[in-house]
Amino acid sequence: MSEVLTEITQLSDLDCFYIAERHKTEFTYPLHRHREFELNFIEHGAGVRRIVGDSIETVGDYDLALIGAENLEHVWENGVCNSPDIREITIQFAPDFFGDKILEKNQFDSIRKMLKAAEHGLSFPLDSIMRVYHYLDTLASEPDHFSQFLKFMCILNELSKGEYKVLASSSFAHSSRNQESRRVTKVKQYINDHYAEDLRLDNMAELVGMSPSAFSRFFKMRTGKSLSDYILDIRLGYAARMLVDSTKNISEICYESGFNNLSNFNRIFKSKRGSTPRDFRALYKKNKIIV
Repeated sequence: MSEVLTEITQLSDLDCFYIAERHKTEFTYPLHRHREFELNFIEHGAGVRRIVGDSIETVGDYDLALIGAENLEHVWENGVCNSPDIREITIQFAPDFFGDKILEKNQFDSIRKMLKAAEHGLSFPLDSIMRVYHYLDTLASEPDHFSQFLKFMCILNELSKGEYKVLASSSFAHSSRNQESRRVTKVKQYINDHYAEDLRLDNMAELVGMSPSAFSRFFKMRTGKSLSDYILDIRLGYAARMLVDSTKNISEICYESGFNNLSNFNRIFKSKRGSTPRDFRALYKKNKIIV
C-alpha cells in the first residue's frame, strides 16, 4: 500500500484561518491528511462521495464536515454527482487556534467538546447547515478581517450547539479518549488489547466489579452504545485499518480482527461501512498516491 498524501496547507502563521472558495465540476485532490482542523462545505454536490477514515458516504445537495485529527485521512470524490457547478468552501485552522486556556472557559464548553469529537470527523445535518449558511455564504468575500473572524466564531458556536454525527471509528482514527470514568477507561483499554479474542459481558463486568446487568446499563449510559455494539465498532475499525495499511488477505483480516466467520464478516462490514471489504480496500488504494 502507498502512503497517504500529507498536505502542507496554505495557512499562514499570521492568520487565524485560511479560506478557499471554489466552483468546480469534479474533485481531483487525492486522499490526504494534515495537522490543521478543516471545515469543508459543499453545495450542489448531490451524489458526491465523502471518505473520512473508514466512513464512506454519498452526500446530498449540501454537505458540511469537520475534520480534526492529523492522522485522519479524508477525501471528497465525484461518486455519482453530475452537477455542472459544485461549490466548495474550505476553512482550515491550526490546532492552537484558541491558544492554551480559552477552551477551558465555560463559554467555550460546547465548542471544546465538538473539536474533541472532530478527531473522528463529524458531519452536520441539513438543519444545522441552514443555520450557518448565511455566514458561510459570505465568509470568503467578507472584506473586513475582524468581521470575518466573528462570522467564523458564530459558525463554530452554532454548529457546536446542534447535532452532529461522528464518522470514523475510534480504532481507525487512532483518536485519544475523552475524559471518562475509570471503569469505562479500563474496559475500553481491555477491549483494545483483546479485540481479536472472545469478549463476553460477564468478563467485562467482573473486570470492574459489577454485575452483568448493572454493568450493561452503566456502559450504555456512559458511552451511548451497548457493549456488543462498541466491540463491533472497534473490530470493524481495526479491520478497516488493516485493509488500508496491510497486504493481508481478507480472510486473515477477518479472524485477526475478532470475527470467526468470513461470510458474517463480509455481511456486517458491508452493512456498517456501505461496501464490501474488498471494495473498501480497492477504493482506498485508488485514492492513495506515493509521496
